[in-house]
Amino acid sequence: MRYGYKLMAEGFGPKELIRQAIRAEEAGFDFVEISDHYHPWLEEQGHSPFAWNVLSAIAARTDRLGLATGVTCPTVRYHPAIIAQAAATLAIISDDRFTLGIGSGERLNEHVTGQGWPSVRVRHEMLTEALDIINLLWQGGYQSYDGKHLQLDDARVFDLPDRLPVIAVAAGGSGAAELAATHGTGLFATEPRKDLVDTFTGAGGRGPKYAEIATAWAPTVEAAVEQAHKTSRWSLSGWKVMAELPNPVNFDAASQTVRPEDVREKFVCGPDPKPYLDAVTTYREAGFDHLVLMNAGPDPDGFLDFFAKELKDRM
Repeated sequence: MRYGYKLMAEGFGPKELIRQAIRAEEAGFDFVEISDHYHPWLEEQGHSPFAWNVLSAIAARTDRLGLATGVTCPTVRYHPAIIAQAAATLAIISDDRFTLGIGSGERLNEHVTGQGWPSVRVRHEMLTEALDIINLLWQGGYQSYDGKHLQLDDARVFDLPDRLPVIAVAAGGSGAAELAATHGTGLFATEPRKDLVDTFTGAGGRGPKYAEIATAWAPTVEAAVEQAHKTSRWSLSGWKVMAELPNPVNFDAASQTVRPEDVREKFVCGPDPKPYLDAVTTYREAGFDHLVLMNAGPDPDGFLDFFAKELKDRM
Protein backbone atom coordinates (compact mmCIF):
# COMPACT_ATOMS: atom_id res chain seq x y z
CA MET A 1 0.00 0.00 0.00
CA ARG A 2 1.05 3.54 -0.76
CA TYR A 3 -0.43 6.64 0.85
CA GLY A 4 -0.65 10.05 -0.75
CA TYR A 5 -1.42 13.60 0.30
CA LYS A 6 -3.71 15.67 -1.89
CA LEU A 7 -2.34 19.11 -2.65
CA MET A 8 -5.51 21.20 -2.63
CA ALA A 9 -4.45 23.52 -5.43
CA GLU A 10 -7.78 25.36 -5.38
CA GLY A 11 -7.21 26.38 -1.77
CA PHE A 12 -3.54 27.39 -1.67
CA GLY A 13 -1.03 29.35 -3.71
CA PRO A 14 1.96 27.73 -5.42
CA LYS A 15 4.61 28.42 -2.76
CA GLU A 16 2.35 27.09 -0.01
CA LEU A 17 1.67 23.92 -2.00
CA ILE A 18 5.41 23.35 -2.42
CA ARG A 19 5.88 23.83 1.33
CA GLN A 20 3.10 21.36 2.09
CA ALA A 21 4.63 18.77 -0.23
CA ILE A 22 7.99 19.02 1.54
CA ARG A 23 6.20 18.61 4.87
CA ALA A 24 4.24 15.65 3.48
CA GLU A 25 7.51 13.88 2.65
CA GLU A 26 8.77 14.58 6.17
CA ALA A 27 5.48 13.27 7.64
CA GLY A 28 5.91 9.94 5.86
CA PHE A 29 3.58 10.19 2.88
CA ASP A 30 4.67 8.18 -0.14
CA PHE A 31 3.45 10.62 -2.78
CA VAL A 32 1.51 13.81 -3.41
CA GLU A 33 -1.23 14.35 -5.97
CA ILE A 34 -2.37 17.70 -7.35
CA SER A 35 -5.43 18.70 -9.35
CA ASP A 36 -4.68 20.21 -12.75
CA HIS A 37 -7.28 23.01 -12.90
CA TYR A 38 -7.60 26.46 -14.40
CA HIS A 39 -10.28 27.66 -11.93
CA PRO A 40 -11.11 26.78 -8.33
CA TRP A 41 -14.48 25.17 -7.68
CA LEU A 42 -15.62 28.05 -5.45
CA GLU A 43 -14.52 31.65 -5.07
CA GLU A 44 -13.96 30.95 -1.36
CA GLN A 45 -11.08 28.68 -2.30
CA GLY A 46 -9.34 31.51 -4.11
CA HIS A 47 -6.46 29.76 -5.92
CA SER A 48 -5.56 27.61 -8.90
CA PRO A 49 -1.86 27.74 -9.85
CA PHE A 50 -0.38 25.88 -12.81
CA ALA A 51 0.06 22.32 -11.58
CA TRP A 52 3.06 21.46 -13.74
CA ASN A 53 5.17 24.33 -12.40
CA VAL A 54 4.31 23.34 -8.84
CA LEU A 55 5.19 19.67 -9.42
CA SER A 56 8.50 20.61 -11.06
CA ALA A 57 9.47 22.70 -8.04
CA ILE A 58 8.46 19.89 -5.68
CA ALA A 59 10.55 17.41 -7.68
CA ALA A 60 13.58 19.65 -7.20
CA ARG A 61 13.06 20.04 -3.46
CA THR A 62 12.19 16.47 -2.42
CA ASP A 63 14.10 13.19 -2.53
CA ARG A 64 11.75 10.22 -2.46
CA LEU A 65 8.24 11.70 -2.73
CA GLY A 66 6.15 10.44 -5.62
CA LEU A 67 4.29 12.99 -7.75
CA ALA A 68 1.00 12.70 -9.61
CA THR A 69 -1.56 14.78 -11.44
CA GLY A 70 -5.06 14.09 -10.23
CA VAL A 71 -6.08 14.47 -12.98
CA THR A 72 -5.05 16.12 -16.27
CA CYS A 73 -7.45 16.47 -19.20
CA PRO A 74 -5.37 16.12 -22.40
CA THR A 75 -8.03 16.99 -24.95
CA VAL A 76 -9.27 20.62 -24.89
CA ARG A 77 -7.18 23.00 -22.80
CA TYR A 78 -4.10 20.93 -23.64
CA HIS A 79 -3.23 18.96 -26.76
CA PRO A 80 -2.01 15.45 -25.83
CA ALA A 81 1.33 16.12 -27.55
CA ILE A 82 1.99 18.82 -24.95
CA ILE A 83 1.09 16.48 -22.09
CA ALA A 84 3.28 13.72 -23.53
CA GLN A 85 6.22 16.13 -23.53
CA ALA A 86 5.44 17.63 -20.10
CA ALA A 87 5.04 14.24 -18.42
CA ALA A 88 8.22 12.88 -19.97
CA THR A 89 10.19 15.90 -18.79
CA LEU A 90 8.77 15.72 -15.27
CA ALA A 91 9.58 12.01 -15.09
CA ILE A 92 13.20 12.79 -15.92
CA ILE A 93 13.70 15.66 -13.49
CA SER A 94 11.96 13.72 -10.70
CA ASP A 95 14.05 10.57 -11.29
CA ASP A 96 11.03 8.49 -12.30
CA ARG A 97 8.77 9.58 -9.43
CA PHE A 98 5.91 10.86 -11.60
CA THR A 99 2.51 9.34 -12.38
CA LEU A 100 0.34 10.90 -15.08
CA GLY A 101 -3.27 10.93 -13.91
CA ILE A 102 -5.54 11.37 -16.94
CA GLY A 103 -9.27 12.09 -17.19
CA SER A 104 -11.96 13.49 -19.48
CA GLY A 105 -12.07 16.81 -17.61
CA GLU A 106 -14.67 19.36 -16.54
CA ARG A 107 -16.13 22.37 -18.30
CA LEU A 108 -14.89 24.46 -15.33
CA ASN A 109 -11.34 24.24 -16.65
CA GLU A 110 -11.59 23.36 -20.31
CA HIS A 111 -14.03 25.98 -21.63
CA VAL A 112 -11.46 28.74 -21.13
CA THR A 113 -9.89 28.18 -24.55
CA GLY A 114 -13.19 28.95 -26.28
CA GLN A 115 -13.42 25.64 -28.13
CA GLY A 116 -16.70 24.55 -26.55
CA TRP A 117 -17.43 21.59 -24.30
CA PRO A 118 -18.18 18.27 -26.03
CA SER A 119 -20.82 15.73 -25.06
CA VAL A 120 -19.94 12.81 -22.79
CA ARG A 121 -19.69 10.46 -25.76
CA VAL A 122 -17.35 12.78 -27.65
CA ARG A 123 -15.24 13.40 -24.54
CA HIS A 124 -14.69 9.65 -24.19
CA GLU A 125 -13.71 9.38 -27.85
CA MET A 126 -11.32 12.30 -27.49
CA LEU A 127 -9.74 10.81 -24.38
CA THR A 128 -9.14 7.54 -26.22
CA GLU A 129 -7.47 9.39 -29.07
CA ALA A 130 -5.40 11.48 -26.65
CA LEU A 131 -4.11 8.34 -24.98
CA ASP A 132 -3.29 6.89 -28.41
CA ILE A 133 -1.22 10.00 -29.17
CA ILE A 134 0.61 10.02 -25.83
CA ASN A 135 1.48 6.34 -26.10
CA LEU A 136 2.56 6.81 -29.72
CA LEU A 137 4.89 9.69 -28.87
CA TRP A 138 6.36 7.72 -25.97
CA GLN A 139 7.49 5.05 -28.43
CA GLY A 140 10.05 7.55 -29.70
CA GLY A 141 10.73 8.88 -33.16
CA TYR A 142 8.59 11.13 -35.34
CA GLN A 143 4.91 10.27 -35.19
CA SER A 144 1.68 11.34 -36.89
CA TYR A 145 -1.92 10.56 -36.03
CA ASP A 146 -5.18 11.30 -37.81
CA GLY A 147 -8.11 10.76 -35.48
CA LYS A 148 -11.74 11.72 -35.62
CA HIS A 149 -11.18 14.57 -33.15
CA LEU A 150 -7.42 14.96 -32.65
CA GLN A 151 -4.46 15.08 -34.99
CA LEU A 152 -0.70 14.88 -34.67
CA ASP A 153 1.63 16.05 -37.40
CA ASP A 154 5.18 14.72 -37.58
CA ALA A 155 6.00 15.26 -33.89
CA ARG A 156 8.69 13.78 -31.66
CA VAL A 157 9.36 13.97 -27.92
CA PHE A 158 13.14 14.15 -27.83
CA ASP A 159 13.65 13.72 -24.08
CA LEU A 160 12.07 10.46 -22.92
CA PRO A 161 12.77 8.88 -19.52
CA ASP A 162 14.30 5.43 -19.29
CA ARG A 163 11.12 4.31 -17.52
CA LEU A 164 7.87 5.76 -18.82
CA PRO A 165 5.42 7.18 -16.26
CA VAL A 166 2.37 5.23 -15.21
CA ILE A 167 -0.76 6.57 -16.92
CA ALA A 168 -3.58 6.26 -14.37
CA VAL A 169 -6.91 6.83 -16.13
CA ALA A 170 -9.79 8.24 -14.09
CA ALA A 171 -12.88 6.03 -14.16
CA GLY A 172 -16.42 6.53 -12.92
CA GLY A 173 -17.88 3.71 -14.99
CA SER A 174 -17.01 0.47 -16.74
CA GLY A 175 -16.09 2.08 -20.07
CA ALA A 176 -13.43 4.29 -18.54
CA ALA A 177 -12.16 1.42 -16.36
CA GLU A 178 -11.67 -0.68 -19.49
CA LEU A 179 -9.92 2.25 -21.16
CA ALA A 180 -7.57 2.44 -18.16
CA ALA A 181 -6.59 -1.17 -18.85
CA THR A 182 -6.28 -0.98 -22.64
CA HIS A 183 -4.79 2.50 -23.06
CA GLY A 184 -3.34 3.25 -19.63
CA THR A 185 -1.21 1.50 -17.05
CA GLY A 186 -3.17 2.36 -13.92
CA LEU A 187 -6.62 3.22 -12.56
CA PHE A 188 -7.82 6.36 -10.78
CA ALA A 189 -11.12 6.60 -8.87
CA THR A 190 -12.88 8.70 -6.24
CA GLU A 191 -15.13 6.02 -4.73
CA PRO A 192 -14.41 2.63 -3.09
CA ARG A 193 -15.98 0.73 -5.98
CA LYS A 194 -14.76 -2.83 -6.34
CA ASP A 195 -16.58 -3.09 -9.67
CA LEU A 196 -14.19 -0.54 -11.20
CA VAL A 197 -11.18 -2.48 -9.97
CA ASP A 198 -12.65 -5.74 -11.23
CA THR A 199 -13.38 -4.23 -14.64
CA PHE A 200 -9.86 -2.81 -14.84
CA THR A 201 -8.16 -6.08 -13.91
CA GLY A 202 -10.63 -8.13 -15.99
CA ALA A 203 -9.65 -6.12 -19.07
CA GLY A 204 -5.98 -6.83 -18.45
CA GLY A 205 -5.05 -3.92 -16.17
CA ARG A 206 -2.12 -4.76 -13.93
CA GLY A 207 -0.91 -1.35 -12.74
CA PRO A 208 -1.49 0.71 -9.59
CA LYS A 209 -5.03 1.58 -8.53
CA TYR A 210 -5.39 5.09 -7.11
CA ALA A 211 -8.34 6.40 -5.10
CA GLU A 212 -9.09 9.59 -3.20
CA ILE A 213 -10.57 9.62 0.32
CA ALA A 214 -12.38 12.80 1.39
CA THR A 215 -11.34 13.88 4.89
CA ALA A 216 -11.43 17.03 7.02
CA TRP A 217 -9.13 17.17 10.02
CA ALA A 218 -9.56 19.69 12.85
CA PRO A 219 -9.32 19.54 16.66
CA THR A 220 -13.12 19.15 16.75
CA VAL A 221 -15.62 17.51 14.41
CA GLU A 222 -17.61 20.75 14.29
CA ALA A 223 -14.63 22.81 13.10
CA ALA A 224 -13.80 20.20 10.47
CA VAL A 225 -17.36 20.11 9.14
CA GLU A 226 -17.60 23.90 9.08
CA GLN A 227 -14.47 24.28 6.95
CA ALA A 228 -15.32 21.38 4.62
CA HIS A 229 -18.78 22.83 4.07
CA LYS A 230 -17.31 26.25 3.32
CA THR A 231 -14.78 25.14 0.72
CA SER A 232 -15.82 21.67 -0.47
CA ARG A 233 -19.62 21.58 -0.56
CA TRP A 234 -19.39 21.59 -4.36
CA SER A 235 -18.12 17.99 -4.24
CA LEU A 236 -21.54 16.70 -3.18
CA SER A 237 -23.17 17.88 -6.41
CA GLY A 238 -22.32 14.69 -8.28
CA TRP A 239 -20.28 14.10 -11.40
CA LYS A 240 -23.01 15.03 -13.89
CA VAL A 241 -23.10 18.50 -12.35
CA MET A 242 -19.37 18.75 -11.63
CA ALA A 243 -18.44 18.06 -15.25
CA GLU A 244 -20.83 20.58 -16.79
CA LEU A 245 -20.77 23.90 -14.88
CA PRO A 246 -18.43 26.59 -16.27
CA ASN A 247 -17.39 28.81 -13.34
CA PRO A 248 -17.09 29.00 -9.54
CA VAL A 249 -20.21 31.18 -9.31
CA ASN A 250 -22.21 28.32 -10.85
CA PHE A 251 -20.89 25.83 -8.31
CA ASP A 252 -21.75 28.26 -5.53
CA ALA A 253 -25.34 28.41 -6.78
CA ALA A 254 -25.58 24.65 -7.32
CA SER A 255 -24.34 23.88 -3.79
CA GLN A 256 -26.54 26.30 -1.84
CA THR A 257 -28.78 23.48 -0.62
CA VAL A 258 -25.88 21.36 0.67
CA ARG A 259 -26.05 21.29 4.47
CA PRO A 260 -23.21 20.77 6.97
CA GLU A 261 -24.76 17.45 7.94
CA ASP A 262 -24.57 16.36 4.28
CA VAL A 263 -20.85 17.11 4.28
CA ARG A 264 -20.39 15.18 7.51
CA GLU A 265 -21.91 12.09 5.88
CA LYS A 266 -19.47 12.19 2.96
CA PHE A 267 -16.25 13.33 4.66
CA VAL A 268 -14.25 11.69 7.43
CA CYS A 269 -14.27 14.58 9.92
CA GLY A 270 -12.51 15.41 13.16
CA PRO A 271 -9.58 14.27 15.32
CA ASP A 272 -10.46 10.60 15.94
CA PRO A 273 -8.15 8.23 13.99
CA LYS A 274 -10.67 5.38 13.82
CA PRO A 275 -12.93 6.75 11.06
CA TYR A 276 -9.86 7.46 8.93
CA LEU A 277 -8.55 3.94 9.44
CA ASP A 278 -11.99 2.50 8.70
CA ALA A 279 -12.15 4.44 5.44
CA VAL A 280 -8.71 3.17 4.44
CA THR A 281 -9.85 -0.38 5.13
CA THR A 282 -12.93 0.10 2.94
CA TYR A 283 -10.86 1.27 -0.02
CA ARG A 284 -8.22 -1.39 0.53
CA GLU A 285 -10.86 -4.13 0.55
CA ALA A 286 -12.25 -2.73 -2.71
CA GLY A 287 -8.86 -3.39 -4.28
CA PHE A 288 -7.17 0.00 -4.32
CA ASP A 289 -3.46 0.14 -3.43
CA HIS A 290 -2.62 3.88 -3.73
CA LEU A 291 -4.83 5.89 -1.37
CA VAL A 292 -4.88 9.69 -1.42
CA LEU A 293 -6.04 11.53 1.69
CA MET A 294 -7.71 14.82 0.76
CA ASN A 295 -7.86 17.13 3.75
CA ALA A 296 -10.56 19.80 3.50
CA GLY A 297 -9.99 20.89 7.10
CA PRO A 298 -8.67 24.32 8.14
CA ASP A 299 -5.13 23.33 9.22
CA PRO A 300 -2.89 21.43 6.76
CA ASP A 301 0.01 21.29 9.20
CA GLY A 302 -2.24 19.89 11.90
CA PHE A 303 -3.40 17.21 9.49
CA LEU A 304 0.16 16.32 8.48
CA ASP A 305 1.13 15.97 12.14
CA PHE A 306 -2.00 13.88 12.71
CA PHE A 307 -1.01 11.54 9.89
CA ALA A 308 2.53 11.16 11.19
CA LYS A 309 1.53 10.54 14.82
CA GLU A 310 -1.86 8.82 14.62
CA LEU A 311 -2.27 7.16 11.22
CA LYS A 312 0.94 6.23 9.44
CA ASP A 313 1.97 3.31 11.63
CA ARG A 314 -1.60 1.96 11.95
CA MET A 315 -2.56 1.84 8.29
